[in-house]
Amino acid sequence: MEQTSLQFDRVIGHCRKTFLQKNADYGTSWRVLRLSSITDQIYIKATRIRGIETSGTHLVDEGIEPEFIGIVNYSILALIQLQLDENAPLELESKVIESLYDKTVAEVKALMLKKNHDYGEAWRNMRVSSFTDIILMRLLRIRQIEDNQGKTIASEGVESNYMDMMNYAIFALIKLDEKTTETQ
Repeated sequence: MEQTSLQFDRVIGHCRKTFLQKNADYGTSWRVLRLSSITDQIYIKATRIRGIETSGTHLVDEGIEPEFIGIVNYSILALIQLQLDENAPLELESKVIESLYDKTVAEVKALMLKKNHDYGEAWRNMRVSSFTDIILMRLLRIRQIEDNQGKTIASEGVESNYMDMMNYAIFALIKLDEKTTETQ
């Protein structure tokens, strides 16, 4: 489990760097997005990943790794949006964003470590394509919950689904990194 923790941190470091660079370019323009729009952005990324996995080809000069990074970062955006009061300003200072990002990552990592313990690192025996399918399933769940105005009867809400999608995307990135390392 210590290896998983270190690999999680390495992947998040890369995702965080990308996030902060984009924040420097665009600011917090993403704050105008409703959760349903963030969900749809993640859906676009997951659908592209599945298309590449299925066809084995892509015309845009980016593989699936940047898309999984996007899923991680959009999930964090959604979780930050859930934390912020509706009256929070659209423009937030970089230090505030960094703090919210790091706080969200710490919460998601804590959940991952608990689940990883309970499930005995079963994800290590899964295929990357299964992570893609599970992320798509979670997205469909979130969309249904959003269509029901956030009401659920017996299931978790959107927050736990965003957290799980983020962790599955991180697991996919870890496995892709291991595969790349093996072939070098």
